[in-house]
Amino acid sequence: MSIKNEILVRIAVVYILFVLIGIGIVFKIFKIQIVDGRELRDKAKKITYRNIIVEANRGDILAADGRVLATSVPYFDLRMDLMAAGLTDLVFYANIDSLSICLSRFFGDRSHYSYRSELINARKHASNRRFYPVAPRKVNYVELKKISKFPLFRLGGNKGGFIPVQVNRRILPHNSMAARTIGRVTLGGDRVGIEGAYDEELSGRNGLFVHTRIPGNSWVETKTMNQLEPEDGYDVLTTIDVGLQDVAEAALHKHLEQHGAGHGCAIVMEVATGDIKAIANLRRNSDGSYDEMFNYAIGESTEPGSTMKIPTLIALLEEGKVNLYDTINTGTGKLQLYDHVVFDSKEGGHGRITVKEVFEVSSNVGVIKLVQQVFKGREKDFVNKLFDIKLNQPVGIGIRGEVKPLIRFPGDKGWSGLSMSMMSIGYEVRLTPLQILNFYNAIANNGRMVKPRLVKALMEHGQVVQSFSPEVIQPSICSHSTLLKVREVLEGVVENGTAQNLKNSRYKIAGKTGTAQIAKGTKGYKVRGTVSYQASFVGYFPADDPRYSCIVVVNSPSNSVYYGNLVAGPIFKEISDKVYATSPDWFSKIDGDEYAEMPQAKSSRYKRMVRVLRELDIPYEKLENKKVEWVATQSDSSCVKIKPLANSERKVPNVVGMGLRNAVYQLEKRGLRVKFSGRGTVRKQSVPAGSPLVKGTTVNLQLSRNDS
Repeated sequence: MSIKNEILVRIAVVYILFVLIGIGIVFKIFKIQIVDGRELRDKAKKITYRNIIVEANRGDILAADGRVLATSVPYFDLRMDLMAAGLTDLVFYANIDSLSICLSRFFGDRSHYSYRSELINARKHASNRRFYPVAPRKVNYVELKKISKFPLFRLGGNKGGFIPVQVNRRILPHNSMAARTIGRVTLGGDRVGIEGAYDEELSGRNGLFVHTRIPGNSWVETKTMNQLEPEDGYDVLTTIDVGLQDVAEAALHKHLEQHGAGHGCAIVMEVATGDIKAIANLRRNSDGSYDEMFNYAIGESTEPGSTMKIPTLIALLEEGKVNLYDTINTGTGKLQLYDHVVFDSKEGGHGRITVKEVFEVSSNVGVIKLVQQVFKGREKDFVNKLFDIKLNQPVGIGIRGEVKPLIRFPGDKGWSGLSMSMMSIGYEVRLTPLQILNFYNAIANNGRMVKPRLVKALMEHGQVVQSFSPEVIQPSICSHSTLLKVREVLEGVVENGTAQNLKNSRYKIAGKTGTAQIAKGTKGYKVRGTVSYQASFVGYFPADDPRYSCIVVVNSPSNSVYYGNLVAGPIFKEISDKVYATSPDWFSKIDGDEYAEMPQAKSSRYKRMVRVLRELDIPYEKLENKKVEWVATQSDSSCVKIKPLANSERKVPNVVGMGLRNAVYQLEKRGLRVKFSGRGTVRKQSVPAGSPLVKGTTVNLQLSRNDS
């Protein structure tokens, strides 16, 4: 081959090579732009930009008066950016010793040598884990302010690498009060109570900010079209009354403990609106303590026992074949029904009594005889009467967990020849405490059944954005004449019947006791020779003008006391007494503005005395010498007279009539020693006033009330 041809071949090879390279470049460009373009652009964006989710503040759950029942409190995870642009080795090692000492002293979990060693090691391996946790636990805002002043941390995020990350934690300011009703929302998707039912409204909407990387490996916020400001969640205004809730829980806890009961609940409802003012649920732990772990008020359906007799009474009266003062023979309190025997609680029975007395003394035999007399062969009519008053329907409280009532209809699985008789006295039916209370609340509300309400409104910055009005379930559960008779019976239960221990002279209570055996699944009511009971009392007060209804249910009371009037009744009474005592509108007003007699006052400092009398708008006789320090009072029908206490620094002062604190101050500042007995106001002092002062002398004070 000639030199010329060889050159041409080489040129051709080079040309082909360049063509192939060009084709490869074009292909690569095509692949980058078209095939891998979106993925590479996303990677570039992630390297250059990052989205920061800004968590919205979760709304509060509020009591009826605005007090906080649940709120979110900011806590902080503490981290260090060990590759921060300004965190040079010089800065880091100049401050690491003092920072370690501060961390060790603050958290007290380990030595400063341990902190120093760990942070230095983390700095060396920062490429593997750049943001390093420096605290053993989350800290609150007050603690964060102190920690942010520690060496190195006080230099800021860029130079000191200090990065606090906010994490909101849900807390209950009133501890476990109504905790199960307030509820919770967990990361696992568990949604309970008000927190769960109103999760979307409480959560608000998270914000989205875009940060851009700048030279020095730092990030700055960038305004973009995608930016979203966070929207805080709404506050949920509930119907819960903190004072009533506290009383209900305290009364329930005391009596559950007293009776060694397994669990119990108490609900207080406002009659006219259906507002739940208190809802307490307590369960006994293995160590004997009680806490709120389950919402028995809405989530436990049981055979209610005798509280079911009032729906039976309505069914009887609505048929028009029974009057309250008809009589029926209950015999010896024993009734044979097929292979089953029903007993009355009174040994020997009640004999012949009126229909009204049958329900007042809660005669099982009497109720069954009446039901058989009116409805035998017409069992469907009896059950339909119960359906008419909505006992077969959930009340729709608005939070998860309500168990549907069980009321069988003739022909249903489990129906037998015993069913109607047993249903009439509260067996072979299952209802929750709230479902029972809602029925009795309708009786108190002139027959008008309203839906129980837990939430009144959604609020934003104190302003109502959505309100929830009371809802009517049934305009009338029965005729007016029947309603009057039923209310007469419920008052009679307390005045003459099974709940006479709740009778008092201040206000009237109307209600019904309930004592039911608890079935143990397929094992029946008696297991290993023992029977467990459920005690209950449900009613309303004041009976002549009902304002509140209440139910108390106690499961498995021990100590051989299990009747509703003795176990649940006293809890009801404690709650109703508190409501009555704290409701001034229930008391008649005193005519006139004048005091029949001026109030008494303890001896005190003159300026304090005058301030109190002025604040209470009580007339008093002024002193001409306003430099007097200590005064005594004397009252008559027109004003409070003030007299100076002439106490010399060289003589034993007169402390009779003073409160203990003022008396001790007067005596000890003169060098005297003080001993006292009793409580209240000083009645006597062992060393007479005006006696020569001898420092170190002991003065015995006798107060107006003796502790013994």
